[in-house]
Formats: sequence, C-alpha cells, structure tokens
Amino acid sequence: QVQLVESGGGLVQAGGSLRLSCAASGRTFSRYVMGWFRQAPGKEREFVAGISANGGNINYADSVKGRFTISRDNAKNTVYLQMNSLKPEDTAVYYCASATVAFTTAQAMRYNYWGQGTQVTVSS
Repeated sequence: QVQLVESGGGLVQAGGSLRLSCAASGRTFSRYVMGWFRQAPGKEREFVAGISANGGNINYADSVKGRFTISRDNAKNTVYLQMNSLKPEDTAVYYCASATVAFTTAQAMRYNYWGQGTQVTVSS
C-alpha cells in the first residue's frame, strides 16, 4: 500500500507561484506513474499533470501548459508541481495520485492511491 501526503498549498495572488510536494511511503515509488489532479467547488476532478516512473515522459492539461511543471525525485520518494503565473481559475484542492501503469495517463480511474489533497486559493 502507498500513502501519499501533499503539502505546499496556500493563498496566493494572481500571477504568483506555489510549489506543491507529494511525499510517498514505501520502497516502490520509482515504479509508479504519478499524477496531479485538482477539484474546484462544484466541479469534477480534473487531470493537471502526469509523469512517468523514470521522469522521461510528462504531459499536462492544456489549461496549465507553460505555467506548471511536474517533476519527481525518486531518491526522496517525492513528486512536485511547480505552479507559476497562477490564475483565480486555478483555485482548487490539488491531489497527487499514483498508478501502476506503463505510461502516464490523464484518467483518474487508472490511479490506485490518492493523497488527502491540499488547498490552493488564488485571489484576483
């Protein structure tokens, strides 16, 4: 079983930056595809970014391309989401998740384990 703990959320003004971290338990972190999702009030959970087990394959939702960067440090069992040029519409609870699949995926149903989420609020 994998436990995921997100941190780094908070309140920031539009145009600002935040860096989210997701620490994973267990010794098999380097085998997992990792993803970031978000859910705003009254909306469905949506894919933000995904990274393959070795970090060689990355993809992003169109809404965050050029502003967000996902990365991972397998030695630290941690995945990151650097968020720049934040907009009010980025306000949501952000979740990290792990998947035992071969390639990155935007499908939430493919992810096996989820963190508890961290709130990101962007003020205008």
